[in-house]
Parts: sequence; structure tokens; C-alpha cells
Amino acid sequence: MVVVVDSQSSDTGTILRVRGPLEFKCQLDSTDAQLIHKVISITFETLHSQVKSESCVLTVCNSPVVIWPNRGVHATPEEVTPDTPCEDIHQWIETDEQEITGKRAAKKKSKKTSAVSVINLRLMMEMTKTGPLSAPILSKTVRKGHFLSATLPMDCVVRTTCSDTIKVAFERLSEALHHQLHEMEKVILQHMKGTTLLVPEPLHFLLPEPNGLVTAVYPTGVPDSQLETQRKELHQQFELPNDWPYFRRANAYHFPNEPYKDGYLRNPHLVLTHPTLDNGKVYLVRGIYSYHHYMQDHMDDNGWGCAYRSLQTICSWFQQQGYVERPVPSHREIQQALVDVGDKPASFVGSRQWIGSIEVQAVLNQLLEVTSKIVFVSQGSELASKGRELATHFLTEGTPIMIGGGVLAHTILGVAWSETTGQIRYLILDPHYTGAEDLQVITDKGWCGWKGPDFWDQTAYYNLCLPQRPKII
Repeated sequence: MVVVVDSQSSDTGTILRVRGPLEFKCQLDSTDAQLIHKVISITFETLHSQVKSESCVLTVCNSPVVIWPNRGVHATPEEVTPDTPCEDIHQWIETDEQEITGKRAAKKKSKKTSAVSVINLRLMMEMTKTGPLSAPILSKTVRKGHFLSATLPMDCVVRTTCSDTIKVAFERLSEALHHQLHEMEKVILQHMKGTTLLVPEPLHFLLPEPNGLVTAVYPTGVPDSQLETQRKELHQQFELPNDWPYFRRANAYHFPNEPYKDGYLRNPHLVLTHPTLDNGKVYLVRGIYSYHHYMQDHMDDNGWGCAYRSLQTICSWFQQQGYVERPVPSHREIQQALVDVGDKPASFVGSRQWIGSIEVQAVLNQLLEVTSKIVFVSQGSELASKGRELATHFLTEGTPIMIGGGVLAHTILGVAWSETTGQIRYLILDPHYTGAEDLQVITDKGWCGWKGPDFWDQTAYYNLCLPQRPKII
């Protein structure tokens, strides 16, 4: 398992992503490991030749733009030249709006609509041959052997800046394709068992700056639990701490132009503007979570399920950071876990009874093997004095916090806190929302938003469940 690095800043320029299949085929006349490795290496040399050939074509998805990277970065339409800025490719990409209105043929240019720019390309090979044609000759040879065949799922990314031309960017893409072929060859040879071939799987990861977006190649079918040694090497290579699973599959980068299939909103807080406090700092949840709230999953829990939903949000965080592989538990699974640990009677399963922070702690430990710290607050007015403790939690653990009290439960995603003045604001994700997954409504109406100390019932007691993340990679 090895990595291709693209160290451009994670919030500038455009991502060029090229995907496409390359067919890997070879004949093995021997089961000798050394000979097998030699044949595989020769086959990869052939694939490198294909990618270097003039027949290699990169087509821009949903556009008429076609680029031949090995013909001096020749392109069509003729308005696209090697000196054209990469940003200009967006003008040729047809939007969903054009498809709906039927104006695809009439409009060849459209405005860029995505805040984070991704240009998708398809890797293809021209099949038409130039020059004189000859009649095909068929021959038949009978022999025993092993025929290996696999489709290599090429998936390369480079990040460009506003000043990069198509020539510069596509030369880098060509280099990335060759580099990825080298990595795939290493993975295949490393994990080859007899004549069984494991298909390589490229995955992209967005690392803290200055690393940016990188690509790791894993063997398909080998679980994360068997790749710990390789992940440790990657953490050393990129000088990353050994207490965060940066390179687990669940942490693979989610491209902004690809919707999540489960329908849940991710990280709605990212569109919010942070509050301004005198000498204040903002401390936020780290990583990705799903927003779970009333009435989702065909479940009517309005009025009693807020703590269940907050717990589901926390569980989604541990799942999407790669700490656990199990799905987010349902209400019934949460209730069964509390019965299994002896906290509730069997009749609790299927009921509409509330749970609180202590139960959330028990379920996290039972289902995820995650321990939690419980903070007791005798009245809501004391929460304003918890700025340092909450800030430390988000700095060291980075997990969502469940808070229960006054018959309500909420999720705390961060705090804005001034050490000098004591001013504090809480970033709240409210599980009592009953509407659709509409980000604008959720943020405009405050279902995800910054709240002041008066948000809490000043006389009610509160329990906070602060999940502690496992210190693993």
C-alpha cells in the first residue's frame, strides 16, 4: 500500500479527477512465484505503454471536451488549447438545469455552480487504427495454464490553482496515472496468493495541511484490521499523530459533487458563521457526522426520541471516522442494548420511554466499546462556567457531546469561548427538528446554530455525555 501525494491547498483551485478501467490480462504458464511476478510486471509495462500512447484519451464528463494528453495536450473543440486555464473547462460542462430545459444543444457554455470545483474526466483508449488495414488471421493453440484477468479501477486526482493551464494540469494527471499503475503493481505483487489476484483499490484522503489530498492504494477485500502496519507507515510518512484513523476506508474523501446515498445531512454546521467574542476562540467537533432528528427512518419518535437521535448522531461520528464498522443503531437496538447491560427490563424494548445521558454512555460502551465522561451540572446557569472543559474536550477528543436536562436532549458540536471575559456560545444540533433534510431551513431556523447561555433552562439540572475516542489509527 503506497500513496500518491497532491499537496495543493485543500480550499483553493479545482480538483481534476480522472477515472476509468484498464484491463489487466496475462497468461501464466507456471505457478512459480518468481515467474508469476515477472509476467505481472511485464503486463504492467504494457499498461504503462497504453497510458503513454497517443491513443490515450481523457474526456470531460457532461461536455464535448476531449483531450489527448500524449499528443501535445491536443483538445477539441478548437477553442480549448494547451494554454487555456483549467478553470475555463467549467464553461463547457452541461448543468442539470440545461438538461431539464432541453437546451443542451443550444447552450455550449454554462456557469460554474459548485462552490468546491470538481471536474470529472473519463479515461479511455481510441480503438481506431490509422494506416493500411489487413485481413485478420486466426490461429489456435492448445495448452494448459492460468489466465489472469481483472479490471483495474483507475482513479487519480490532482488539484489545480487558478493560474494552471490545461497543459500543466494534464501533464500532472498523466504522471498520476503512471504513478498509480506502479502502486497497483506493488499491491498486487505484495498480496498475491498463488495465482489469486487481489484487485487494487485507490482511495483518496484529505489530510491536515500541508499534506492536502492524497491517494492510497489498498488491496480490495483486505479489511482495515489487517492493514494497521501499513497505516502506521503512512502516519510516519506524513508526520501524523498515531491517535486518529486518517487512513481507514471510512475516512475516504467524499467529493462535494457526489450525494450521500443514505439521505442524511452531513456537518450542517459548516455553513454557519462563527460568533465573534472578545479574545474568543472557536472549538469545534472534528470529522464528519450525520444529522439525526425526529421522524427520520419512518420512525415517529416526536416527543420522546431526542436523546436517541443525539446518540445516533454520536454513533454516526464514530462510524464515519472509521473507529467502528457497525451501522448507526435503531431505537430498538438502543433499547435492546440497555436491556442487555441490565439497565432496563425486557419490557423496555419497543416502548416510547425516554433515555438520558447515563443511558447514552451505557449504549456507547455496549455497542461501540466507547467510554464516556459524564459531567453533572446542578443547574443550567452553571453551564456558562464550563467553557474551559468543553473547549478542552473538542481540542483533545473532537467528538459530539450529548446533553440532557429539563426533559430535553441536544447535541453540542462546539463552543466559542473567551478565556479572558468568560463569554461563551454553544454550537447546538437540535434533534427535535421534524422536517425534511433542507439545509437552508435547518440553519436559518436555528435547528443547527449558535446559542447563548440563556438557551438552557437556568434552574434545571443537566448531564453531559462526553464520548472519548479510542486512541488508534
